[in-house]
Amino acid sequence: MSRRRAVQTTFSSGEIAPHLIGRGDLRAYANGARELTNVLVLPTGGLTRRPGLRFVESLPGRARLVAFEFNTDQTYLIVFLDQAVWVHDGAATVAMLAAPWTESGLGDLAWTQSADTLLVCHPEVAPRAVTRNAAGTWSIEPWDFAAGDGRTRAPVFRFAPADLTLSPTGTSGTVTIDASAPVFAAGHVDAHLRLHGGEIRITSVADATTATGEVVAALDQSTATTDWRESAWSDARGWPVSATFHQDRLVFGGSRDLPNRLWMSRSSDFHDFDPGEGLDDQAIVLPLLSDQINAIRAVFSGRDLQIFTSGAEWRITGDPLTPTTVQVHRQTRVGSPVARRVPPRDIDGATVFAARNGRQIREFLFADAEQAYRSGDLAVIADHLIAEPVDQDHDPSRRLLFVVLGNGRIAALTVYRSEQVTAWSRLATDGAFESVAVVGERVFVAVERAGARMIEELDDTLMLDAALDGTAETPKATWSGLDHLEGRSVRVLADGVDRGAHTVAGGAVTLDAPAAAVAIGLAYTHVVEPLPPVLAASPSSQGLALRPIETVLRLHETPALGLDSGRGPQPVPLRRIAAGTAFDQAPGPVSGDIRVRHLGWTRDPSRPLWRIEQDVPLPFTLLSATTELKVND
Repeated sequence: MSRRRAVQTTFSSGEIAPHLIGRGDLRAYANGARELTNVLVLPTGGLTRRPGLRFVESLPGRARLVAFEFNTDQTYLIVFLDQAVWVHDGAATVAMLAAPWTESGLGDLAWTQSADTLLVCHPEVAPRAVTRNAAGTWSIEPWDFAAGDGRTRAPVFRFAPADLTLSPTGTSGTVTIDASAPVFAAGHVDAHLRLHGGEIRITSVADATTATGEVVAALDQSTATTDWRESAWSDARGWPVSATFHQDRLVFGGSRDLPNRLWMSRSSDFHDFDPGEGLDDQAIVLPLLSDQINAIRAVFSGRDLQIFTSGAEWRITGDPLTPTTVQVHRQTRVGSPVARRVPPRDIDGATVFAARNGRQIREFLFADAEQAYRSGDLAVIADHLIAEPVDQDHDPSRRLLFVVLGNGRIAALTVYRSEQVTAWSRLATDGAFESVAVVGERVFVAVERAGARMIEELDDTLMLDAALDGTAETPKATWSGLDHLEGRSVRVLADGVDRGAHTVAGGAVTLDAPAAAVAIGLAYTHVVEPLPPVLAASPSSQGLALRPIETVLRLHETPALGLDSGRGPQPVPLRRIAAGTAFDQAPGPVSGDIRVRHLGWTRDPSRPLWRIEQDVPLPFTLLSATTELKVND
C-alpha cells in the first residue's frame, strides 16, 4: 500500500469528452475535468462560477440579437423579431421599426456593418439597411443600387435556356415583353431586363410568357432576341445570402439561384455592382468552380477575403482586388451549416466557424509554413458539448466564445492562444438560450423561460438568472417589479444573506424580515467534477483500490462551498489554513486552502474523488485541487 497525490493546478483544458476518460497519457487530461457546468475557465487556469443574468426586457416572441457599435461610446443591441426590429441602447428600447423578416426566417439572417449602417441579408428578401441617422433616429430602407444613364447598377445573369427569345413591343415608354417559352414569374416584378442596348423594369406579369415593363434606358430596336439578361437578384431568383466589406468593396456571397457566386462592388462605391468594361476599380463577379457546387454560407473579411461554403473553405486574394488580379483558392473541406447561419467570428487572428456536421467548432487560421489556411477543430476533446450550434459571438474582454446550441445550452470556450488555453464548459439555465450578442464589453442573450421570452445580460454582480436587484434607504419586506417571473419560485439574496426560495405573486415577493438590499432571480447550480486520477506508471488506475484521505482546495474570494467527498453534497465550513493549523471559520469570502477529509475505500477508480455542486447565489472561484490517497497496489 502506498500514498499518492492527485494534483491539479490548472483547468486550462476544460471539460473532457467521456470517451477520453481512459487517456491519462494526454496533456489535456492532466488539466481537464469530467464536468464543468455553469463555471467559466479563467485564462489563468482557475474556475469561477459564471455571472448571473440580469433581466433587461420582455420579448413578444423568438428573437435574433445583433451588436451595433457606432463608436466606443455609442453601442446598441439590434433585436430582430417577427416583422419588427427593436433598437436597444442597453437601458431601454429607443426605436421600434417595421421589418420584412418573419420569425421563421430569423435563422437565415446575415449582416455586416459599415459606419452607421447595418446591412442585413436574407435569401428571400431584398437587402435592407438599418441606419442610425444624423439626428439619432433609426430607419430601415431597401439597399439602393446606384443608377446612371437610366440604368441600375445591380448585376444581371442569364437563367433561361440559350435559345429562349424575348420580343419587346417598343423601344421606349411602357412595353409588353413576349417570351418564346415560359420564363416569367410573379417575383419578376421590379426586376430588370437588359436587351438591345437598353433596359426594361418589369412592372407586372400576366403569365409565364408575357410581362409588361417600363423602358428605363432606350432600346436600339424591338425585334426578338436571344441576347438578353435579367436581374441576378429578384424575388423570383432570390437575394444575396451574406455580405461583408473588404478592401473598400462590398462583397455579396451567394443567392438562392446562384449559390456559388460572388459579387464585389465597385471600389469605394458600395451600391454599384455593374462589371462594366472590367476596369480595375469596377465591380467583380466570379463563381466558385470546383468538383462540387459549394453554396456560399458566409463571407468574411480577414487576412484575405474568406468564403465559407456548404462543403469547403476558400480564400480570395489580390492586392489590390481587381478584375485581373483576383485569385480563388480552395483551402479546406469542412463545410458550414446549411439549415441556419452561424456567423464566423475573429479570435486572435483566427476565424472561428461552426462545421456543417453540427458537432465541431473550427478555426480557420493561416499557417506561414504552408502559406495556406488550416481548419483545426477547437472541440476535438470536448465534442460531446457541441450539438447543432445556432448562434455564436466572442467576448474579447473575457476571452470567451459563447456558442448557443440547439439544445438550449451555451458551450463557453476560453481561448488564450499564446498561453495554450482552449477550455470548454457548459452553461445552463432554467429555460433555453436562443441567441447571443456581445456589444462592447456587454454580453446579451435571448432566453425562453416557460413559454416567455426575454433579453438578459451577463452581470458579474449577480449570481441569479432573470434577476433584478435593488436597494432601499429604509429596509423593507416587500419587493416588486418582478412581473416577468410571475408565479415562479425565485431565490432571494438579502443584505448578502441567502434567504432561500420565495414565490412571486402579483409581481412581488415578501420576505420574512426587512432588507435594505436584495437580488432576486432564478437559482442555477454550478458543478465541478474532476477526472479520475492517474496513479500508476501506466496512464490508468484500472483494477486499483483507492482510499481518499484528504482533499485540499485552493479557493479565491469564495464565501460558500458545497462538496461531495463521498457522503453526498454537503456545505463545507470555510476555514483558512496556515502552517497546518486551522483557524476559526473566517467571516466573508475566503481566499486560501480548505481541507476536507474523506472516509472509506473505493474499488471504482473511474468515479470522481470529489464533486463540487451548489446553487447558493454567491461567488465561487477554485484555483487548484490536491487529493491525498492510499493505493492498494
